[in-house]
Amino acid sequence: MAPPFRAEHMGSLLRPQPLLDAREAIRQGKTPEEAGLAELEKQSVAEVAKIQTDLGFRAVTSGEYNRTRFWGLMWDEFEGTVALQEADASMFRLYHPDVVSLIEKERKVMPGDSVIAGSKLGHSADKSKSNLHELQLLQAALPKERWADIKLTMITPAWFHMRYKQGKAYKEGVYADDAEYFKDVAKVYQAELDMLYKAGLRNVQFDDPGLAYFCSQKFRQGWAEDKDNTGSVDDLLDAYIALYNDSISKVPADMHTGVHLCRGNFIGGRHFAEGAYDIIASKLFRDLKVNTFYLEYDTERAGGFEPLKYLPKGRNVVVGVISTKLRDLEDKEEMKRRIYKAAEYVAEGTGQTKEEALKQIAVSPQCGFSTHESGYPLSLEDEKKKLALVRQIADEIWGEP
Repeated sequence: MAPPFRAEHMGSLLRPQPLLDAREAIRQGKTPEEAGLAELEKQSVAEVAKIQTDLGFRAVTSGEYNRTRFWGLMWDEFEGTVALQEADASMFRLYHPDVVSLIEKERKVMPGDSVIAGSKLGHSADKSKSNLHELQLLQAALPKERWADIKLTMITPAWFHMRYKQGKAYKEGVYADDAEYFKDVAKVYQAELDMLYKAGLRNVQFDDPGLAYFCSQKFRQGWAEDKDNTGSVDDLLDAYIALYNDSISKVPADMHTGVHLCRGNFIGGRHFAEGAYDIIASKLFRDLKVNTFYLEYDTERAGGFEPLKYLPKGRNVVVGVISTKLRDLEDKEEMKRRIYKAAEYVAEGTGQTKEEALKQIAVSPQCGFSTHESGYPLSLEDEKKKLALVRQIADEIWGEP
């Protein structure tokens, strides 16, 4: 069976305390070698891989244990990027949900490891090491026959564009316009995916909070009121879909691609995006050429399953009905009913039976358990119970991996 598997999770898992302690020691002045980081990462990834396989998950991830934030270091490693430590608020779309959380006094923004293009973007195999390192740690932890099951999460190509005001994702004079910038972004993603494919990766999940922001009326209103913007908010969505399609245009047929419309599981379990998928579903499911859509459906913020009637044959949806923000364990039978309800809408749109539509569906938690390295309400035992519930639901509905 190829991805997506019937039981999935979104990638990030709660970090073990020794790993957190080592990273804190590095922040306090120790070198990575003194803190024993490399050995701890290797050991921790091996342990979390075993947790996943013991629970019956095929698409094994690193838990994002090599990262402090879910987007990792990938963009920092691209040629041409410049990190922002502090920036004037005038650079940012202040109605962008991520930016709202980062605004500090005196209209300064602490952008949280944010980068812009200081010169033309490029990809260097000598610099782009973090994703490859993550893949290799997982390969070391799993038998070779399981390598094709490894899932690597990767930040959306639009991550360091959407937050910035018009033309501010790159320094003046570097790119003539967004279209030129997007061409280079796609090229570096093509190169990264090619490098990872040659190293054995066959399953990539793009994490994309931004696509969920297009469902938010607050974001749409903010965009409409921002006189610096060129074009409509739906023009921007079209541009991002085209950017994705260009970025994955050279991916071989046996490499599975998916996109997670992330509504946020920030420190303390906060979310960033509200709004039903209806407003973007038809365009997104029709035009974005990934194999699988991972959608959050743990609360009413995401609306109903009606938009799934736009999912075409040949595409999959992973329905995230289990919360990673609340400790209470969901009722299994109620979650199964929700999956069957989702199948009814897929069937309606494709002209299939509900049983046929179920072949396009899988189940998961709505988001990662630890999109940043610490600050979450669930315990490791809570996490295991949630994952076991996902596995049990999948077994009882499909009886497949």
